[in-house]
Amino acid sequence: SSAASDVYKRQESTLMHYIRIVRLIIFCLLLPLAVQAKREKVDMPDKPMVSDSILQCIFQFSPFYSRIIDEYKADLYIKGKVKVHKRNHLIRYVPSMFRFEKHINDYLMESLSELHYTAPDIYDRKIKAVSTTFPRNRGQITDVMDYLNMNIYSSSLMSDKLLSPLDKKSSRYYHYLLDSIAGPPDCQRYKILIIPKFRGTQLVSGYMWVSDQIWTIRELYIEGVYDVIRFKVRVKMGEEGDVEFLPVQFDLNLVFKFIGNHLEMDMGAWLKYNEIKFYEGAARRKSQKKHRHDLTESYKLTCDSEQLITDKEKFNELRPIPLSALEDSLYRSYALRQDTLLRVPKKKKNEHLEFWGELGDMLISSYNVNLSSMGSVHCSPLINPVLLDYSHSRGFSYKQKFKYSRLFHDGRILRISPQIGYNFTHKELYVKADADWQYWPEKQASFEVSVGNGNRIYSSVVLDQLKQLPDSTFNFDQLELDYFKDVYLNLFHNIEIVNGLFIKAGVSVHWRYLINNSKVILEKPLPDKDWAALRGIRSEYNSFAPRIRIEWTPGMYYYMNGRRKMNVGSSMPTFMLDYERGIKGVFKSTGAHERWEFDIQQNLKLSGIRSIGYRIGGGMFTKQEDMYFVDFANFARRNLPEGWNDDIGGTFQLLDGRWYNSSRQYWRGNFTYESPFILLKPLNRWLGLVQQERLYGGILFMPHLNPYIELGYGIGTHIFDVGAFVSTINGQFDTFGFKFTFELFNK
Repeated sequence: SSAASDVYKRQESTLMHYIRIVRLIIFCLLLPLAVQAKREKVDMPDKPMVSDSILQCIFQFSPFYSRIIDEYKADLYIKGKVKVHKRNHLIRYVPSMFRFEKHINDYLMESLSELHYTAPDIYDRKIKAVSTTFPRNRGQITDVMDYLNMNIYSSSLMSDKLLSPLDKKSSRYYHYLLDSIAGPPDCQRYKILIIPKFRGTQLVSGYMWVSDQIWTIRELYIEGVYDVIRFKVRVKMGEEGDVEFLPVQFDLNLVFKFIGNHLEMDMGAWLKYNEIKFYEGAARRKSQKKHRHDLTESYKLTCDSEQLITDKEKFNELRPIPLSALEDSLYRSYALRQDTLLRVPKKKKNEHLEFWGELGDMLISSYNVNLSSMGSVHCSPLINPVLLDYSHSRGFSYKQKFKYSRLFHDGRILRISPQIGYNFTHKELYVKADADWQYWPEKQASFEVSVGNGNRIYSSVVLDQLKQLPDSTFNFDQLELDYFKDVYLNLFHNIEIVNGLFIKAGVSVHWRYLINNSKVILEKPLPDKDWAALRGIRSEYNSFAPRIRIEWTPGMYYYMNGRRKMNVGSSMPTFMLDYERGIKGVFKSTGAHERWEFDIQQNLKLSGIRSIGYRIGGGMFTKQEDMYFVDFANFARRNLPEGWNDDIGGTFQLLDGRWYNSSRQYWRGNFTYESPFILLKPLNRWLGLVQQERLYGGILFMPHLNPYIELGYGIGTHIFDVGAFVSTINGQFDTFGFKFTFELFNK
């Protein structure tokens, strides 16, 4: 009893030591953000608080007004001026950023679009015409539609990034001050100041003009910071008639600052409504009863392939608001520069310098190659911190993806996606290539090929050794594990039988080769075959396994883009069943087995920009003959990791990779809870740039792990995501570690 007490005290002391370490590391990581946030004090003007009766009226009517408009169609005109205050070569790291001309600091851009809104959250936009003084038509500082696709009465703003001050639940994070009252006694308007109680990227400051009697918003002004953008948005609502509940004008000021770069955009947007439909519950339910999951009518502008107008003369005929003298001068200066480029011959460049310049662009810039007859190729920068991550159990890893796609006129599409990864800790190079040919776009029917090298794996011979070890003495490091390299080829056919129900069938082939790295020390190295004979195994094992996977997501919403069916998500979980049967003797297959796996997972969006994700699953190997390899499809160490919202949740971060192949069966569960304010709310005065906080949990049952439990806490900022985890095995403390990923411009 005394010995057990001493062990418990040592474990408790170790755990407290790790907790102190995580506090110190998180503080060091957030210190630069804290310094910046501390400089921005929340000032409280000397104004009276708004009465509870006024606030209750606003909170009571806002949910009703958020759904009062069922659908509308409008013409959208956007005009923006971009001022370059300061820039350097690091601007190339920013994906989709404008390309600037040398020594030119002022630019103008305009666009005309059709906008189609369908309640509650579908904004369908088709750009009809574009005019700009940028060298290329493509590019942006940020997606301005995040600021324009705004239902000001909803509980969240800017594509679920901000907590709305008009939402009753979010009102506990704001102060409301009465600035002034205007208008006659029978139709007064209140100007209410909005002050956040603490700094946070999810909160805004500003003001709103509110009409009494019906409590509608006449004007809303908000400002804040999200990612590296400081934004100011003024929304002017329609004055009377059907447009009273809709915005008619936006004024935006966006300031972009990133490592010595300083850009500013002033933009205006005007909407002219052509059709407005108000919500009528019974009529809407009747119209959606037959095909309520088909959203094609809401996305028909996206599906339209009308030619984009880029000619400036034609744009002059379409422009609804005349240019100012300054704006006109920017166009004239641009035309003069273009004329000069045509007249003056280009200077011959040093070929050597030109080569290294192009190579430098490839290393630090995202690039796209679009050829109308050959398809498109996309690659992110080869030197990019976003591609680097760290975890306690895997160490540092780097990954890179290339994407090729070609869309044919009849809706068929060819996609090829090679991937490479390197693990610096284990010094392993991973290569993977996926390709699919979607030949029947209405049914998303496709042929798929996947080839690559998987994780190093040991055979089922080890499982018999593991059975003999009691939990108290189990230690992987004391076992002699004969590892095999794995090269695989998967050939599948995938088809959507009915909406949301996919059946994938095909074969999975593996070639596995022995790696001579057992702990047994020999005086003289042996060839692989002699080593295998000494161990009583073969040096090569092949497997050939037909496989079928059934995946069903009830209530899947979709729209038709021509012949192509595009799934857009569901509010129901996804159910999956995966079966594989290894056949001995086919293509020199050396063994037989059966593998069964099931999986249920879902990511639920909650109110107030919160979400919960969960995953439940299990699997087993049965009917084994000869030696085989425990290689599950849904429970595996991903050498090219993919997670949920943040590349961290939905898996086990601290679990030793050797556990994944140590049992014929497993039962697992994972969850992630994401919210802007969990533990750091009292510290948001100093740590206001934390965008999300996350709680992680995972439990795993298998022999020698009864259970394995992993708990974690993480934060997400505009620069990185980090999670701290602690794990226990059979009720005893196991280890503590971190997972770190760069997220800059990656969300």
